[in-house]
Amino acid sequence: MKKKILLAGESWTSTATHAKGFDQFASITHHSGAEQFLALFEHGDYAVTHMPSHDAQTHFPQTPEALRAWDAVILSDIGANTLLLHPDTWIKSQRTPNRLKLLRDYVAAGGGLMMIGGYLSFQGINGSARFRHTPVEEVLPVRCLPYDDRVEVPEGFTPETVTDHPVLQGIDAPWPHLLGYNEVELKSDATLIARVPGTGHPLLAAGEFGSGRTLAWTSDMSVHWLPPEFSSWNGYARLWRNCFDWLTHQSQGRARFGG
Repeated sequence: MKKKILLAGESWTSTATHAKGFDQFASITHHSGAEQFLALFEHGDYAVTHMPSHDAQTHFPQTPEALRAWDAVILSDIGANTLLLHPDTWIKSQRTPNRLKLLRDYVAAGGGLMMIGGYLSFQGINGSARFRHTPVEEVLPVRCLPYDDRVEVPEGFTPETVTDHPVLQGIDAPWPHLLGYNEVELKSDATLIARVPGTGHPLLAAGEFGSGRTLAWTSDMSVHWLPPEFSSWNGYARLWRNCFDWLTHQSQGRARFGG
């Protein structure tokens, strides 16, 4: 049976105003940054379901039982507010479950959680992702900074691996370049797997919380920080599969969550 992975986020909607002389009009486009990532898992041992950001606000699991259906959860470029402010709370002032606390308890009971970087990951652009001092940060192997944590590297940097870890199995150096990342701090009990040369900032880190496992990848899964040279690299698919393998190793522990 395939293991089930929930990918929440990694989508956005853009509006544009087009001026043509005297006249103007507006257009709206929807974008997904997950297409190449999802294509990697069309066949194999994992069934990955993408829940775009605009759906996650309403449909992200609200109960322990609903989270238990997933062997691992991936948060990618989706801010804390989307999970905290269900429309029933935001519009109707009704009480709803705190889904950040549910994720913490899910990991403690044996679930896997990974955060992937982006403008609305970790602390994010202008600090608006807001995962600092949340239950999600509590379980991650890294701490978020109290301000805009984006580091743009337009000249590119080549990731530097620092330890032998299962998520690196079968992946040869050197890696292709990346164009940016979220700056975070490694927790004392976490394992640094890969870092940014020069700064030493964490790029890939692993940790455990209760019976569960967590990973932090501080760059993107697609454009703009992750360029075509990286997504076409033969290590791209192996990296994500290795991450899933490691995250779901203890997934049997999920039976205790909410029981």
